[in-house]
Amino acid sequence: MYLGLDLGTSGVKAMLIDGDQKIIGSASGSLDVSRPHSGWSEQDPAHWIRATEEAIAGLKEKFAKELSAVKGIGLSGQMHGATLLDAQDQVLRPCILWNDTRSYEEAATLDADPRFRKITGNIVFPGFTAPKLAWVKNNEPGIFAKVAKVLLPKDYLRLWLTGEHISEMSDSAGTSWLDTGARKWSSELLAATDLSEDHMPSLVEGTEQGGKLRSEVASAWGMGEGVVVAGGAGDNAASACGMGTVAEGHAFVSLGTSGVLFAANGSYLPKPESAVHAFCHALPNTWHQMGVILSATDALNWHSHVTGKSAADLTQELGETLKAPTGVTFLPYLSGERTPHNDAVIRGAFIGLEHESSRAVLTQAVLEGVTFAIRDNLEALKSAGTSISRVTAIGGGSRSRYWLASIATSLGVEVDIPADGDFGAAFGAARLGLIAATGADPLAVCMPPRTAETVAPVSDLSDSYEVAYSRYRALYPAIRSLAG
Repeated sequence: MYLGLDLGTSGVKAMLIDGDQKIIGSASGSLDVSRPHSGWSEQDPAHWIRATEEAIAGLKEKFAKELSAVKGIGLSGQMHGATLLDAQDQVLRPCILWNDTRSYEEAATLDADPRFRKITGNIVFPGFTAPKLAWVKNNEPGIFAKVAKVLLPKDYLRLWLTGEHISEMSDSAGTSWLDTGARKWSSELLAATDLSEDHMPSLVEGTEQGGKLRSEVASAWGMGEGVVVAGGAGDNAASACGMGTVAEGHAFVSLGTSGVLFAANGSYLPKPESAVHAFCHALPNTWHQMGVILSATDALNWHSHVTGKSAADLTQELGETLKAPTGVTFLPYLSGERTPHNDAVIRGAFIGLEHESSRAVLTQAVLEGVTFAIRDNLEALKSAGTSISRVTAIGGGSRSRYWLASIATSLGVEVDIPADGDFGAAFGAARLGLIAATGADPLAVCMPPRTAETVAPVSDLSDSYEVAYSRYRALYPAIRSLAG
């Protein structure tokens, strides 16, 4: 048996699979996000451990025998979070999360140093880890002086599981400290933020062993000795492993809290000025590109909270037949935007409201706004040399056929829906646990799932979608001067 642990923003998911990759069961533990100030987003790392234990308890209640047979564990996690530890591995402050934008000034300062883009292949985004440490140094110098180790969220969980400071390439590529082409820490970039390699965990590939489960944890979970913990992956690379998006030419679109358009690459193809992320993949000697928007289902959830209707009810109100865009446009910049704007200050907006703008019209605009933001990502990927002919849809938002039809029509590509099953980050993490424990061929393990259905572009609406997308594109520069 093999266990995948996915540390997300809203919870920890634990999934058990057998040697044939059949899903045995899964369970979750919940998490909350603290937002003490505008643009801030934090979590207490102790809550990650609590949520993990909650998820394991759920598995143990139904699958104790299977849990006892686990030989490998894979880790997936929300990326970019700054978990700061002192010399005794005690947490110094709440973790600053991926969607926290307080360090936008520090990010701009670091990004102005040409070494960062040259070595990492990426813009220094406010959500990345390095500017967060620069913010702590500028605003909490007493805490910065005590920092002995900087860990990403899943690697703090690994520390609790194994007692070791270890990370891997895909997650570390989102820190702004990794030499992404060479797959190693850059001492030059670390020094630019008054840190050194001593502050960093050691690095392994995602498919390699990244520690072994401590005997105390193994005993509490009913497992034996010597359980291997794989290097694992950042959440998007883990999802790619789950979806089999590991070979060049494969791509997926993820409609989760954030939105991602992800393409696997057989070589390193950086183009930082496009705001496309060029990161290491979880498999050795592979890379990937992705465009990221900060609010995908988060935008629909916001609309749900405001209207008092569930997200499912809101999308069902639209029906399943795609409609032409109305005159109402939604900009989904609720917490700023990453690709292609790299703008922490911009905020969302409805444009074109009138008396006749019903709740359904606003829901349609929200879905289209996220769709057009993903289209922005496609255009950015094209400019970075990546061509996409079809995508596989994953994430909670992919349950809406209306939304998938909107994406297919705007992007002009077919959208594949995988056969029933959970092929997300927890499954990908479990696959990495299997590979690390058995030495299996990563490409043979990370095969794509069977396609159950394909959503094609609605050709009759292509022109109206192009017009609506052009209007959407014109609105960002029009409102940018109004942002704080």
